[in-house]
Amino acid sequence: QVQLVESGGGLVQPGGSLRLSCAASGFRFSYLTMSWYRQAPGKERELVATITNDGGSTNYPDSVKGRFTISRDNAKNTVYLQMNSLKPEDTAVYYCNAAYNRITLRWGQGTQVTVSS
Repeated sequence: QVQLVESGGGLVQPGGSLRLSCAASGFRFSYLTMSWYRQAPGKERELVATITNDGGSTNYPDSVKGRFTISRDNAKNTVYLQMNSLKPEDTAVYYCNAAYNRITLRWGQGTQVTVSS
């Protein structure tokens, strides 16, 4: 059974915006810390955003701070990543991650984001 399904990736021009969605099923979503990671060619997987189970706290690295916003709707079992002012270096496969007590329970399949003119 598919438990995390990402959508919303695609090709955008520099300076553009995308919103990624991750729909969860099969577990108690409201208990979980949700994160977005990305992996670009030749680079290690990188954490880009984290949100606590109740949405009360978020965390971002400096590379995306001020441009990306993570949010969640527990009633819809969905987490989002709003990406603004996109740069070519944001090009990567973006993965949704669900964790409990810092233990990963599930990874999504990934969605490609390409920023190019």
